Amino acid sequence: MQQVLDNLTDLPTSTGAEEIDLIFLKGIMENPIVRSLAKAHERLEDSKLEAVSDNNLELVNEILEDISPLVNKDENIAELVGILKEPHFQSLLEAHDIVASKCYDSPPSSPEVNNASVNNQIVPVDAIRILGIHKRAGEPLGVTFRVENNDLVIARILHGGMIDRQGLLHVGDIIKEVNGHEVGNNPKELQELLKNISGSVTLKILPSYRDAVIPQQVFVKCHFDYNPYNDNLIPCKEAGLKFSKGEILQIVNREDPNWWQVGKKIF
Repeated sequence: MQQVLDNLTDLPTSTGAEEIDLIFLKGIMENPIVRSLAKAHERLEDSKLEAVSDNNLELVNEILEDISPLVNKDENIAELVGILKEPHFQSLLEAHDIVASKCYDSPPSSPEVNNASVNNQIVPVDAIRILGIHKRAGEPLGVTFRVENNDLVIARILHGGMIDRQGLLHVGDIIKEVNGHEVGNNPKELQELLKNISGSVTLKILPSYRDAVIPQQVFVKCHFDYNPYNDNLIPCKEAGLKFSKGEILQIVNREDPNWWQVGKKIF
């Protein structure tokens, strides 16, 4: 910063800079607050921030074991136990421990990194994500699952559903845990579990990191009447859309050749 100030003093008039502008800039850079900020920035660049530990969730659980028997004796302890058991607080600690236990130094640059074909590939999935949603019991999430390599993977996200509106999950994401419990590999059990849960729901997922594809604008005209409640083949009648002959529908997803998703009726 001092070097910049020295250059301002010796700056020739041939640069086209107005003298009043140089005086104004010099005044800002000589301001004690600005100089303090510059010194703080230099100190932060010199020091490497490291996590104190990577087992904070384990420590909190040990603390809970020690103080839980005292909940009925002290309201402050009861309040502390409630805070430490709160799903979002535990998820925050878990996320911190995961980040603290990994090395995130930038790898050395490689000529292949700039290759367009490599950039279009899926990034290796090695980062766990913790996210929270809030729902009412019986409220559908608007998402279906499939089994892939013994994992439960999001197969489809229904347009207009809760998950689609929130934009937190994507097709291809792997669901590992719900509220701290492993989900197994049964899609039906996971569907029932998520349907019946109410309040805060904490999900641990492995993101797919797939680039979002902008859907094409597709419209179709109906040549017959349809009521999902009269269709024995549709797996979820609530997700079906009733339409009549002559109506125009906007198609928003055609990934499944047997079940296209409709965004809305045009007219």
